Amino acid sequence: MTGKEIYKIWAPENAKWVDWVRPVPFVGIDYNLKMYKYNNFQIPKLEILDEFMLETAIIVDFPGIKSVEYGIALAKLGFRPIPIYNGTLEQENSIATTDNKNIIYGLIKGSRELKKIQIKEDAMPTFLLDSNRMNRFKVDESVFDNSWDIYAQDLPTAEYLLNNKIKKILIIGNVIQKDLKKILYEFQKKGLKIFLEKEYEIPKFVIIKKPKIDKED
Repeated sequence: MTGKEIYKIWAPENAKWVDWVRPVPFVGIDYNLKMYKYNNFQIPKLEILDEFMLETAIIVDFPGIKSVEYGIALAKLGFRPIPIYNGTLEQENSIATTDNKNIIYGLIKGSRELKKIQIKEDAMPTFLLDSNRMNRFKVDESVFDNSWDIYAQDLPTAEYLLNNKIKKILIIGNVIQKDLKKILYEFQKKGLKIFLEKEYEIPKFVIIKKPKIDKED
């Protein structure tokens, strides 16, 4: 399959929420299709509490391919996985801060699984993030910095979510990173309730404190 064909599997026509699928990682799929064909892809068995099966948008924020695996697991439960990865590929034979090729492999393998799953057109969304996106540690100047941040425009607005019967945001990940906190803080102000589910733990209601403004902002 080409990158365009795989993109269409993740963003099928007329399905709700697919306007937020980021096209960036799909551009490099044709080049990397064979490179990762021997890697593992393990879909976890998940259970979501009944209170989060309705009126809830999920954000998966695990490292690399693990976030894609969780996205497919949630698709099997009836959610629509929406990859919003926005990292670029490093140059050939170079060392990078973020392994975005790992994400590409996950999208390839995930698309094959996704084709087998019937998801309702109006299913609740689960947005997929790579928690390694903000890895900006560089050993030396030769390391390619392909880190990235998530911004408000990468997700639906709070008003759009509320108008589409979403009242809760469930973050599945080990921590809420600072770029996401900025967005969730605004969601919270609009009345959306925020929950964090760490791996193997029960979701907990959280209150997002007003994020500090970075100098570069």
